[in-house]
Amino acid sequence: MTKFLLTLHVLVAIVAVGPVTVAASMFPPAVRRAHTEEAEVGTVRLLHRVCRIYSGVGIAVPVLGLATAGAMGVLGDGWLTASIALTAAAAGVLAAFVLPRQGELLEELAGQGGVEHRSTVQLAMFTGVFNLLWATVTVLMIVRPGSTTGA
Repeated sequence: MTKFLLTLHVLVAIVAVGPVTVAASMFPPAVRRAHTEEAEVGTVRLLHRVCRIYSGVGIAVPVLGLATAGAMGVLGDGWLTASIALTAAAAGVLAAFVLPRQGELLEELAGQGGVEHRSTVQLAMFTGVFNLLWATVTVLMIVRPGSTTGA
């Protein structure tokens, strides 16, 4: 059962979190291009939709992670506690800063056809923080300090 849960956890992380990190990173430059090219507005809408939908699917990652950790008997390990905290922080950044700001920029594009460069830079910063948090969680999941895997 542990191998099955771990496999699902990793697969959902790749399939759900991967597209969010890529689409969120592509969003600010796409917004900058959208005010000059009408076709780019469709790209911006698509990127925002990918982020929203896949972030919803991504909720399964920590759920499966906790189930896997319980099956492995590592719920009290420090690396897991740190991973849980970083995952919560990443989810918070995504929910509080990235997705709402994407929506606001999309509305601005639809309303006036352009956005302030500063707004896209701020969004890029929040997206970078989100991506850095997920990268750190990934490293913790692989290295697992104090594990007996020999890593």
